[in-house]
Amino acid sequence: MKAEPATLGFAAHVVAWQKTHGRSELPWQNTQDPYRVWLSEVMLQQTQVSTVLGYFARFLERFPDVAALAAGSEDEVFGLWSGLGYYSRARNMHRCAQEVVARFGGAFPRSAAELTTLPGIGRSTASAIAAFCFGERVAILDGNVKRVLTRLLGFDGDMSSGAQERALWDIATQLLPPADQPADIARYTQGVMDLGATVCLPRRPSCMICPVGALCVARREGEPERYPVKTRKLRRTAQSLWMLQADDGADRVWLEKRSARGIWAGLYSLPVFESREALLAVLSPAERAAVVDAPPFLHVLTHKDLHLHPVRVVSEGRSLGEGGAWFAAASWTALGLPAPVRKLLAQQPALDAS
Repeated sequence: MKAEPATLGFAAHVVAWQKTHGRSELPWQNTQDPYRVWLSEVMLQQTQVSTVLGYFARFLERFPDVAALAAGSEDEVFGLWSGLGYYSRARNMHRCAQEVVARFGGAFPRSAAELTTLPGIGRSTASAIAAFCFGERVAILDGNVKRVLTRLLGFDGDMSSGAQERALWDIATQLLPPADQPADIARYTQGVMDLGATVCLPRRPSCMICPVGALCVARREGEPERYPVKTRKLRRTAQSLWMLQADDGADRVWLEKRSARGIWAGLYSLPVFESREALLAVLSPAERAAVVDAPPFLHVLTHKDLHLHPVRVVSEGRSLGEGGAWFAAASWTALGLPAPVRKLLAQQPALDAS
């Protein structure tokens, strides 16, 4: 499938619009530093700009360049990431920094093809870095851009299909500014992202002010919200877990580092159990007699609903399992903690140890 002739002026419209109406104030814009562009691209995956701003600044303060990030510990990276979710991004980001240093001498490769050989860098992220920093003529296709292009083209292929997504990649490449206009690549790339983020919204898009509205098939049809088409739905599951919130009587909490697989992989967490009985089994008789069941609550992951049941107890101060330790409140902020654990610790009232 090829781009229709009527849309071949799309890039010029986007470039002109971005110069006057696009975003230009974000801290990862107006730079050709691949480290900053890469960091922002990873953080912005499935996360809103308003949330990322603070994390981006804190990461740069602690890790100002890729060599500093590569030299940091995984625990420190998780600690700074804590609250952003999707922790595999942080793990891959740390591994990627180490490979950039080890394989490329601390300089990011300049082509999208080489960038995709690094951990956690997919085709769209690689293209964004290559386009913004090195002027390579490559297309991006993140969620915002998919929405813009499928509406522009009236592309009704099922985006759950790899073949249909590849077809859209081909068209996205055809729509790029011409090869003899390399200066427009970065502006166009930013512009098409801006369109999706500020005008061509998932719900109630602002078609009346869209700079490419005259070219847009979905606008002519009057049904922009039917694009992009995606028929395969995520299958949600549910799980109940019991969390041991043990205090040693000296305002320290027992936390365990989780394994490298499963939910919250590699993070510090309250001990987690499949049942209340399994949780009670690790306690002494005196501890079991003093447990307090806190109100259960729901924590929503991308594919799963977690029904969490905190059980609080003042422990005898002994070890409660391998891979764990007692941590005072002053050290919690430096640890990579799952969001529900951080929430529980922030709300923790004192228990009577008598």
